[in-house]
Amino acid sequence: MRFKFPSKGRAPLLLSAAAAAALTTAAATTTGDGVTLAADGIVRSSRAISTIAYVVADYKYSLHGLARDSEDYPFKLSEVHLRSAKKLLKLCEANGGFYVKAGQFVSSLRQVPKEYTSTLSCLQDKATPYNFEDIKMVIEKNLGRDLSTLFLAFDERPIAAASIAQVHHGVLKNKQEVAIKVQYPGLEQRMKIDIMTMAVLSKSISKIFPDFRFERVLNQFQRTMSLELDFIQEANNSQRVATYFRKNKTVKIPLVFRDLTTPQVLTMEFCHGHKVDDLDYMREMGINPVKVANTLMELFAEMIFVHGFVHGDPHPGNILVSSQGNGRFNLVLLDHGIYRELDEKFRLDYCQLWKALIMLDSRKVLDLGEKFGVGKYAKYFPVIFTGRTIESKSALGVQMTKEERNHLKDELRYLRLEDITSFMDSLPPDFFVILRTDGLLRSIIGKLGVGRHVRLLAYAKHALCGLEKQHNSMGFLKNTTSQIRINITYLHLRLLLGSMALISQLNDTRHTVINKLKDLVCGILHLFHINVFTL
Repeated sequence: MRFKFPSKGRAPLLLSAAAAAALTTAAATTTGDGVTLAADGIVRSSRAISTIAYVVADYKYSLHGLARDSEDYPFKLSEVHLRSAKKLLKLCEANGGFYVKAGQFVSSLRQVPKEYTSTLSCLQDKATPYNFEDIKMVIEKNLGRDLSTLFLAFDERPIAAASIAQVHHGVLKNKQEVAIKVQYPGLEQRMKIDIMTMAVLSKSISKIFPDFRFERVLNQFQRTMSLELDFIQEANNSQRVATYFRKNKTVKIPLVFRDLTTPQVLTMEFCHGHKVDDLDYMREMGINPVKVANTLMELFAEMIFVHGFVHGDPHPGNILVSSQGNGRFNLVLLDHGIYRELDEKFRLDYCQLWKALIMLDSRKVLDLGEKFGVGKYAKYFPVIFTGRTIESKSALGVQMTKEERNHLKDELRYLRLEDITSFMDSLPPDFFVILRTDGLLRSIIGKLGVGRHVRLLAYAKHALCGLEKQHNSMGFLKNTTSQIRINITYLHLRLLLGSMALISQLNDTRHTVINKLKDLVCGILHLFHINVFTL
């Protein structure tokens, strides 16, 4: 990592400029009730500026004079990463709102150093609930009627409160249970202040450290937040996904009540359930976590590879497991505010990439790297997605050998920050959504105690389905030779998938046997305990 340190006095000047711009933006919103929001914005902006100034100074002076290939450099760098991540965590917790969202967003980016992802991943999107009178005012203003005329019952205590909205439980006049998501008042003005502060700071940091370029990530975050603030768009997304999975009996998308939905109020069917990583609940209900993981990965693999319409925030709080009795369950998918519609060419190329990864076709992976615009960095695709090097010939889902790990470590040792930045800048925008979603899914299935084969198998199968969708839309191919070649390739793929499925079943069987043995041993010990103490 090569830092280009600014000349003496340049960093303070840039951060002072950032402070002035942020405070000017806050002050510009002071119209009427905006005075309070502006004052709050100035406090949050000042806190952010002082934190970033500390982080910049820490990187500058802790690493100054250290050679990148020295033994001390990696340890010093890791220490600075960790200190800075902890500072940013405190900032996000203190400022709340969009800062929490930004921290969560950063923690899900796989290109960010592990010290940041591990530290910021503990951020919870929780907030102090707004006064009910303020919430009631938003509902009645948006729906144009008193609460008493709309609902048979309405719980004033929210069942959830996050950074942009809180959710209440209610019952309609026809006795239908509903969840009402209400956006906080003054949110758009607050977002403008926070985003402007972040933008000015990111530009300042980029000038201090030219190898860091945050603007692209910030632009993506801003687009994401803008979409999440429009509840009509969320309702549209919800209905579209419900159409895609209408035949899937294990996936539940809450019904939206359009006549009670506006850009700031969303009314939907109330669904019971627990977070998708709640293992205690699954054990209590007799639900197999492996089946939950399989269903989860099948759901998102179909979104990505077949429909090209991807839920952008699949954290555990947005996916519920709802028991249906006798070990059966539904996955309830919530919060449809953030979706990404993949470019069709990107979707097909991404299907081809996974096909090449399954077939261990390194030449095809490199060719697709040219299509994605990443050139020589395509050799890292297998590492990113399957945990193997591009030269590996071992079975999909198998860990890297010691030799492969050492070779990869040697390569990464000489990878400069400019290389990483260049790689990330060259990726298509859709790739960032894929990487973020994939990171969140990996985290969930890891908590469920399920091996990587579940994810690989689901992705491989639906990549094939995504390509078949294209071929089916083309109709009958005149070139018989080409058709035969395609069929042979698909047969090969299906055989590979079949072998993966067999390995998966064997692993599941082993998991079940181990659990039964544990239960048997516990039962024997319990019986022994009773017999000993009753003699």
